[in-house]
Amino acid sequence: MDELNAMSEDPALWNNPENAQNVMRERQLLEDSFKQIIEYETAISDGAEMIELAELEDDQDLIAEIEGNLAQTLVVAAKAQLDTLLSGEVDANSTYLEIHAGAGGTESCDWASMLFRMYVRWAEKRGYKVDTIEYQAGDEAGIKSVTIHIQGHNAHGWLKTESGVHRLVRISPFDSNAKRHTSFSSVWVYPEIDDTIDIDVQDKDVRIDTYRASGAGGQHVNKTDSAVRITHLETNIVVQCQNDRSQHKNRATAWNMLRARLYEHEMKIRQAEADQTEASKTEIGWGHQIRSYVLQPYQMVKDQRTQVESSNPSAVLDGDIDLFLEASLASKISSDEV
Repeated sequence: MDELNAMSEDPALWNNPENAQNVMRERQLLEDSFKQIIEYETAISDGAEMIELAELEDDQDLIAEIEGNLAQTLVVAAKAQLDTLLSGEVDANSTYLEIHAGAGGTESCDWASMLFRMYVRWAEKRGYKVDTIEYQAGDEAGIKSVTIHIQGHNAHGWLKTESGVHRLVRISPFDSNAKRHTSFSSVWVYPEIDDTIDIDVQDKDVRIDTYRASGAGGQHVNKTDSAVRITHLETNIVVQCQNDRSQHKNRATAWNMLRARLYEHEMKIRQAEADQTEASKTEIGWGHQIRSYVLQPYQMVKDQRTQVESSNPSAVLDGDIDLFLEASLASKISSDEV
């Protein structure tokens, strides 16, 4: 904190306005955190003193009221503890989120579109901005794949544990015999990165293809080769963008996505869980799901990693996924304390 104060008071800081804004933003976040900690400490110490006085006077109603206030402070503090896990190098950044339909044709494509809506609704409720970068419609319904850019503070930190396979069980609206079907779609989340992180990618390291955009977009989509696909030859990472009429702008966005993917790829290599994480992408099907959404014969959404459940899948699919996001972060706290 002292270092940040010194930096913020240095007149030379404003020679780089963008860097200055980042420093001031970080300083404000730290100041707010310190203030919050002091408020918790004050609430606990004041509550303990008041309980002692209330016990001396045998005022049970006052004791119950103070204990209720302390319990509420504990709940708020627990949420603040989750926020401390959003302090990684890129947790505060915006994020990219990809959804790919698994095997199963129209069923899986429809499920992918439901997940797409779920994440967009979640982002909108948090006040985040969402841009669709790439969209490939299903042959009959739904989507084969989609990439969205979710812009907002801590967007990546909150969504970083959503990567994996999501499983849906329901009575299929596409089956005239009304049989129960199981569908799979995969989600992959990776952070937007800024110029402070150096990712060296040269033209010789990639293959760039242009093609005509498909899907939503009006008459423009089938007239010009504005969509851009970039393949990183060494890692075989592929990114594509078709959301703008300008090939130049799509190319710039695709390059940013590629840098983000390469950064995320390197971070995964450095983590002990890299093998397990990569294995979750190898097959969009049985045995790889991180969460199951059951609509029939009963109503339940269950996360296989944290065992957290919701009996209201309609609300979950409408974007109420904070329960699962918070549980994933809390499980990290628990594992770090063991």
